[in-house]
Amino acid sequence: MHHIDKIVKLHNLLKNRRTPISGPEIERALGCSKATRQRLVDDLRDRLNAPLICNRSAGGYYYDRDDPRHPFELPGIWLSAEELQALIACQHLLGNLAPGLLRNEIGQLRGHLEKLLDRSPGVKSPQLGRVKILSQAYRNRNDDLFLTLVQALFDQQKLLIHYHARGDDQTSQRPISPQNIVLYKDNWYLDAYCHQREEPRTFALDRIKSATAIGEAAYLLDPDTLQQHFGSSYGIFAGKPKHTAILNFSAKAGRWVADECWHSQQECEWLADGRYQLRIPFNRHEELLMDVLKYGAEVEVVEPGFLRELLAKEVERMKVIY
Repeated sequence: MHHIDKIVKLHNLLKNRRTPISGPEIERALGCSKATRQRLVDDLRDRLNAPLICNRSAGGYYYDRDDPRHPFELPGIWLSAEELQALIACQHLLGNLAPGLLRNEIGQLRGHLEKLLDRSPGVKSPQLGRVKILSQAYRNRNDDLFLTLVQALFDQQKLLIHYHARGDDQTSQRPISPQNIVLYKDNWYLDAYCHQREEPRTFALDRIKSATAIGEAAYLLDPDTLQQHFGSSYGIFAGKPKHTAILNFSAKAGRWVADECWHSQQECEWLADGRYQLRIPFNRHEELLMDVLKYGAEVEVVEPGFLRELLAKEVERMKVIY
């Protein structure tokens, strides 16, 4: 048990007793020495300003119930050493998921947490340099715009955005009601109700050129509708699934794919010939086709026919290059 944990346990011992507790009783309850017990008492009384009295003739230690500070509670939020270490590690992960975002605020939080951890002798701060996060195909993001979108999402406010779509290279202006913010494959997206199209849409944050609060309450879809639209089809392309892809992976590739979740509603089985079959619901084919191509000859598209044909055409185009 670490120093911080012992202080919390000592406080709880005193708070929950109506009679004094002796020094040896404290040492047995905390599993500590007499010297450690004295340090804990000093910290609780002198550093944390607890109304702690030591009266041997009365039987030991107790909180003074006549003191104006009674009932005394430890200030702030008290966490165990392990919880502090985990929280510092989470802060590190957050900083890597959104590099640059809230840099000052997150840095201040980390500083406070490390100071708390320093009060626990023998406990080291996490070696965060040993935690590596490798991002791939990460697209740049405007952090000020990100915060504007998050604020509108949390405040349930409608936005007017300027959006440049990569597909048709066109820029449009449209009012939207934010629903969810999504981190998907190292990039951020905004699920929203588009009032221009009168339907839910997903917008890549790096393609939103500006966003301004309209001053109107957002139109919020119920959770079931959101899940049905944004969570039922494969990948970032939302909408009700219209097709089911049947993919047969080789026995070698199957050893990896069998441990992966491609979709929450996927179905899978090992075939008699040793191959691994994966069945995935999807709406649009673009992202699924890209993911299948990564496996080359280690996967066969069985169904639907149009996806198999698209893959064959892509292979022919590749043969022209190579």
